[in-house]
Amino acid sequence: MRAIHPQANSNATPIGAKLRSVRTGQGLSLGQLAESTGLSKGFLSRVERDETSPSVSTLVQLCQVLSLPVGALFAEPEIQRVTFADAPRINLGGVHADERLMSPRGEQRVQLLRSELEPDAHGGSDLYTINCDVEVLHVLNGSVTVRFADRTVALSAGDALTLPGREPHTWHVEGGEPASIIWVIIPAPWSGSA
Repeated sequence: MRAIHPQANSNATPIGAKLRSVRTGQGLSLGQLAESTGLSKGFLSRVERDETSPSVSTLVQLCQVLSLPVGALFAEPEIQRVTFADAPRINLGGVHADERLMSPRGEQRVQLLRSELEPDAHGGSDLYTINCDVEVLHVLNGSVTVRFADRTVALSAGDALTLPGREPHTWHVEGGEPASIIWVIIPAPWSGSA
């Protein structure tokens, strides 16, 4: 009786895009990586496009030059889906606002909030700050005015406003119509787990 050997999976794990992402994230050109590894640019380009598979020793060499654990190339990415219906309602102090946390509760790098605002919704009469580096407000529909200590900025559907974290501000829905807005806060000022 002969042993049956498993067949190689024709749907091999694509690693090229991950290698390219790490290389470009480190500011390395294909030529620089080729020089550091002694491999040709053409070969590296084919590897990054998943047109060829490197040997284990070549893969180890590439990962060493890129300071990347070999296992990271095969690790399943952490992808988390949050549906609007399941997004937890939160209260950041907005009045007449249905605010939902659209990013996962434990995500610390960024926080995504969606606010459905009634026509008279506002962030309060006093200026407030958020403990973050960057805050982005994107108006999906309606009109919102953002007030700072020294100026006011009017935003309409499609507009976005980026401001430094910890900048005192407040907001108000204008025009007698409801508004929908997305807030992106970097990094997340709180994990939302409490």
